[in-house]
Amino acid sequence: MWLSVRLSVYTPTSKRAGSRSITRSPAQGSACKDLRRNGQSPAITSEAAYTTTPKRAGSRSLQKGDVVLNTDRLYQHGTLAMLVPGLFAGTQTVGELLQHGDTGIGTLTGLDGELIIQAGKVYQVNAQGKVREVQEDEKVPFANVHYQHDVAAGKLQGLDLAGFHKATLERLQTGNLFAAVRVEGTFTQMHTRAVLPQQPPYPTLTETASGQKEFHAENIKGTLIGYFSPDLYAGAVSPGFHVHFLAADHSMGGHILGFELDSGELFLQKFSDFQLHLPTDDQPFLKQQFDTTSLVADILKAES
Repeated sequence: MWLSVRLSVYTPTSKRAGSRSITRSPAQGSACKDLRRNGQSPAITSEAAYTTTPKRAGSRSLQKGDVVLNTDRLYQHGTLAMLVPGLFAGTQTVGELLQHGDTGIGTLTGLDGELIIQAGKVYQVNAQGKVREVQEDEKVPFANVHYQHDVAAGKLQGLDLAGFHKATLERLQTGNLFAAVRVEGTFTQMHTRAVLPQQPPYPTLTETASGQKEFHAENIKGTLIGYFSPDLYAGAVSPGFHVHFLAADHSMGGHILGFELDSGELFLQKFSDFQLHLPTDDQPFLKQQFDTTSLVADILKAES
């Protein structure tokens, strides 16, 4: 099983200037017409919303109607490193993000709250602790999504956040692969946060910590969703665990700072592919000079 790290500029070509498209030769054009006459579809169509899974040994896919979804791939728009100097402008719509997965986490333009994506629906927990469903035309500066096809990895009981990290790594049996983590359970205590929406000129990521709002709940049922990322890719990602929470009744949620788990079921999904999508039209990103000496330390400080 290979780990594929791809710098992708995939965007529907009609969406922006400077996008790249596929041009068919005259022979290919004729072949496509012949296929349509026979009631078949050409291999390349402008209507295709997803990329089918490569036919390779060990690859996994999920059939949804006539579409094959790649469940081996973790898709990420933007990087944590981009947020460190304050690149908080939204550079991809939620609708475009959902073309690459139905489950995940992220944030909105200006770090406006915390996102939890479940079953293709995107929820925001804002700095007032309120939960709402996000519209497809809203934008994200950073988000992770995948097509959920996880497997049960056993029961968890009586764990705090550190104990959860340890137990999950033991069941993953490696620290060198990306993985989605999910817990459905009851928490005796849940401690989360959401950042106040920032306005241009944006502050740095660490400066936003003073404006974050924290929330506490007791004896609450809900879903923990997030990812484990290997240290090897620190900077592009936040190394280790990055997890969000959404209560079953949508009464609270956010970026998890701590918890006490009563009992729950752990689900895991390892990925062989990591697709990184960059905002190639965003001038602040293209011109930014990143300070790599303190990059990872700043990410870990902001995420803790």
